[in-house]
Amino acid sequence: MIFQGQNKYFYLLVLKSTFAPQMNFSRHLQKTVFRAVQQAALEQHAEAFVIGGYVRDLMLKRLNKDIDIVTSGDGPALANRTAELLGVKRVSIFANFGTAHFIYKGSEVEFVSARKESYRATSRKPDVEKGTLVDDQMRRDFTVNAMALSLQEDSFGDLVDPFNGLLDLENKILRTPLEPAITYSDDPLRMMRAVRFAAQLNFTIEEKSLLAIKENAARLEIVSVERTMVEFNKILLAKKPSVGLKLLFDTELLHQFFPEMVKLHGVEKKNNYAHKDNFYHTLEVVDNLRANTNNLWLLWGAVLHDIAKPHTKRFEDGIGWTFHGHEDVGARWVPKIFQRLKLPLDHQMKFVQKLVALHLRPIALTKDEISDSAVRRLLFEAGDDIDDLMLLCQADITSKNESKVKRYLANYEKVKLKLVELEEKDRVRNFQPPVSGELVMETFQLQPCKEVGEIKNAIKDAILDGKIQNNYEEAFAFMIELGKALNLVPKN
Repeated sequence: MIFQGQNKYFYLLVLKSTFAPQMNFSRHLQKTVFRAVQQAALEQHAEAFVIGGYVRDLMLKRLNKDIDIVTSGDGPALANRTAELLGVKRVSIFANFGTAHFIYKGSEVEFVSARKESYRATSRKPDVEKGTLVDDQMRRDFTVNAMALSLQEDSFGDLVDPFNGLLDLENKILRTPLEPAITYSDDPLRMMRAVRFAAQLNFTIEEKSLLAIKENAARLEIVSVERTMVEFNKILLAKKPSVGLKLLFDTELLHQFFPEMVKLHGVEKKNNYAHKDNFYHTLEVVDNLRANTNNLWLLWGAVLHDIAKPHTKRFEDGIGWTFHGHEDVGARWVPKIFQRLKLPLDHQMKFVQKLVALHLRPIALTKDEISDSAVRRLLFEAGDDIDDLMLLCQADITSKNESKVKRYLANYEKVKLKLVELEEKDRVRNFQPPVSGELVMETFQLQPCKEVGEIKNAIKDAILDGKIQNNYEEAFAFMIELGKALNLVPKN
C-alpha cells in the first residue's frame, strides 16, 4: 500500500477555500466509472485516485473528458478489471510505461501505477520506478495539476493536496511542485505547458518559475517540434492568444522554434519616421480574429500575414518605411515554415498561403472606388476562402484612430455587399472558364502550344473584367474573335 506505516492522509490540508470548504468532493464523483474503479481497486487490494487535470477542471467547473487514475497497484490490471465492470471491450495496454487506457461514454480513462521518475540531460523521457502517491504527485508539472481525489470507500472524494494546489488554483498561480529549474530542465515541454495554461486559464506564472523558464529556454531543443507545436496551437486557440504569445517571447521560448516571428519585434526610427512594432501588431490581429473564429488555420494566417515585413523593410526619403511585396514573400515562406514546424503540408498550408498572399487586396479595395473588375478578381482568386479572408482583413485593422477604423469598417461593408452582388450575378467564385483548352485545340485544329494558353487566359480576363458574361455562348464567340486576331482558322 502507498501509505503503509503512515497516517493515511497526514498531509490532507485543512484549508478554507471558496472552492471546497468541506475538502470532500464525493458529490462530484458520481460517474459510474469512479465507482467501478473503486470496486476494482478493492478487489485487487490496491488504492486508486483520480488525479491531475480532471481534478483541476472539476474545481474550475470546466468540462474535461480526460480522466487520469493513479493506483498503488498494477495500472494495466486495474484498467482491465474496471473495463470488465463497465462492459468496455477494448483496453489499450502500454506495458513499457505501465499504463493503460480505454474510452467510456466519450471520456478517455487512463490508468498508471504510482511512480517516481529520474531524467537524463539529453532526453525528456524519464527512467521510471515504482513509487508512492506523493512521488507521483511530485513528478507532476504544476501544483494545480498534482491534486488527487481518493476513490477509497472510507475516504471517497477526499482531496489529497501536498503542494497547496488548491490555494494556487484559488489565486490563479502556476507553480511547480519541485524547484522550477529541476521541473523544467527535466522535461522542457513543461515550459510550453506553463505558457499554455497561463493563456487558457488566465493564470499567472509564479516569478521563480518564470525566471527558470527563461534560464532553461534552450532546453526546448530536446523536445520534438511536433510536441512543441501541439502546445503552440493550443495557445493560439486560447480566448486571448496574445497572453501566451507574449509570454513565449518574454521567456525566449519563441526564439527556440520561431525566429521569423521574433524578428517582427521592434521599432526603427529614421528622420522622424517610425514604423509600428509588427510583433505586437500581429498579436492584436490574432486576438481580434480569435474573437470571431476558432479556425486554427485562419489564426495561422494572422500569425504569418506580416511575417516577411522585416525582410522587405526599406526606408524611402519623403515616404518613410515601406514593406513592398511582403505579402508575396510571406506567401513563398509559408511552405518552408510549415515544413520546419512539422505542420500539415496539404490543404491547410495552401489555405494559409492564400490568406498571406491576398491579405492586402480587400484593404486596397477600401481605399479606392470599388471597381467590379477588382472585386471579380478577388472573388476568383480567393474562391471559397473569401469569407475567411475578409475576417482576417477586418482583424488587421488595429489603428488607434477611431475615425479611421470606422471609415475602414464602413468601406469593408461596401466591399462585402459588392462581393455578394457580383457573385450572385457573375458566379466567378472558383469558376472554371466555360471554354476548355481541349475545345480551343479542337476548334482551331491545334496541338498544345502557347496560343491555347493565351486564348484561355484572355477569356478568363474578359469575364473577370466584365467584357463578356460567364457563359458558354459568349465565351465561345469571344474565342472565335481571339482566334481570328491570331490568324487561326476555325474548322467548319
